[in-house]
Amino acid sequence: MKLKTTLDQWQTLDAIHRAGSIQAAATLLNKSHTTLIYSVKKLEEQLGVTLLNIQGRKSVLNATGQLLLRRASAMLEQAHELEIISHQLSRGIESEITVAVDHLCDPRLLYQAIAHFAADNSTTSVQVIETSLSKTQEMVKQAKADVAIINLPVTNFPAQAFGMTKMLPVISCHHPLATASSISLTELSAICQIVVRDLGGANTANQSDNDGRKTQDVGWLKSSQRITVDNFDHAMQAVEQGCGYCRLPEHLIHSGKSTGIAIINVEHASCYQVPLHLTLPKGANTGPAALALYDALLRTSFV
Repeated sequence: MKLKTTLDQWQTLDAIHRAGSIQAAATLLNKSHTTLIYSVKKLEEQLGVTLLNIQGRKSVLNATGQLLLRRASAMLEQAHELEIISHQLSRGIESEITVAVDHLCDPRLLYQAIAHFAADNSTTSVQVIETSLSKTQEMVKQAKADVAIINLPVTNFPAQAFGMTKMLPVISCHHPLATASSISLTELSAICQIVVRDLGGANTANQSDNDGRKTQDVGWLKSSQRITVDNFDHAMQAVEQGCGYCRLPEHLIHSGKSTGIAIINVEHASCYQVPLHLTLPKGANTGPAALALYDALLRTSFV
């Protein structure tokens, strides 16, 4: 079915409504007063209804005009969005980008930036992949991500300081050591340790995968017994249930997800910090959308 009306006619009616008069709308649209009058008259003829009332020097939409314009507003917005999307696609903006984020990063930093990015980049979807240790290195070295939040800089890849994560030792608040003023490493070695698995390479610490790559271990790992989990959320639940102790990121401890854990004071090891950095694994081949997200991340940086 062929449409009787055009987007230009509805845009004219919308401009008259917003500007308050035909003359003001003509200035807004950079058209002549006569052109706008003709456009509205033609629209009224095509629809078979009256849309405007003249009140002094003002042109005011009547009830019918207001009703139809409310329905047309969504169409005008969609047409505007189509032009924005077309402009972005003409610039070669990616339809999807991948962000690798090390599990030590406070996710609020990431999603604040993504929220700002998404508001200005409606054509680009974002895939977030959580990484740790060798998986982080793999995503960067093999250019599997467009943007990566990493801990230590990767050899031969530029790195921009992004933030710092504190790692604190915790234990169940019901454990006898939860209230101790100080705990020695010898005492700690007798308690089961909750360890977060390296998400890259092999699935078991200190083993190689089929390509000869080895998983990485980080930190003090001298407890006689370990429970290995995939992420910090599981680690925190294991600690809360009394399975053992673990070092968790400070932002996770204070997130309010658990009230059943206690921070403990370990002699000579009560806290360590892990730096976070931004990098662009694809280097000069990084697309405009990835660069825009990179800039948004820099604006949310704690550095």
